[in-house]
Amino acid sequence: MENDEGRYVKQPDETVLCILNVPFTTYTENEVIARCTDYAMDQKPHVVITAGPEFVMHAQRDPTLLPLLEGADLITPDGIGIVLAARFHGHSDLERVTGVALAEKLLAQSAARNFRVFLLGASPESNEKALNAVRALYPELVVSGRNGYFDATELPSILEQIRNFEPHILLVGLGQPRQERFIWEHRDALSVPLMIGVGGTIDILAGTVKRAPALFQRMHLEWLYRLLTDPKRWRRQLALPQFAYLAYQERLRKGS
Repeated sequence: MENDEGRYVKQPDETVLCILNVPFTTYTENEVIARCTDYAMDQKPHVVITAGPEFVMHAQRDPTLLPLLEGADLITPDGIGIVLAARFHGHSDLERVTGVALAEKLLAQSAARNFRVFLLGASPESNEKALNAVRALYPELVVSGRNGYFDATELPSILEQIRNFEPHILLVGLGQPRQERFIWEHRDALSVPLMIGVGGTIDILAGTVKRAPALFQRMHLEWLYRLLTDPKRWRRQLALPQFAYLAYQERLRKGS
């Protein structure tokens, strides 16, 4: 729904759970997929954010992200930290909806429904490998892409490339919060029905970055696997205990 200024505002009956002022949807993964499929068939642009603790901490430090949070159609809980924090608020059944799972299932939906998909992000090699992998998996899918290594001078040509392709779905993997800013700043110019920030998903589709083994996934320890395989991430992982502390303090304040 849009207000008088033309900005998207959430329907009052939409189910959300606010954690540190970030309004997460409480939809299940299947419900999110269904909603995204509806968005992809719409004529207006829709924005979905997949947010974990790192993104929430970005939002605590940077108030310029608030318009993105307010304007997003859905913000999904991408990370076990969000699921655990939801329990502080009495939501013991919140379902994690990751960017990887969302992208993979929407690619399958796109192949079945003749949606056009554009992948923006990752290195030139990874982007090309991801496109080839997706085409091999879904030969009928119309998919294109462009790597995420560009500067401001190349931006007009990238926007034109996306517009000319006329995708139903734009998956942007530029890292957070750069990808969310890109989508928000250019949503009207691109007018893509569904735009989602998907982090490192393009690298995973390409096979250049391995997803955590099933055991780590079942134990909700993907963060540990990423840290073990890429120790340089330790600074980023500091957001996890910071997030846990602030989320617990928020629960104490609300409970008092």
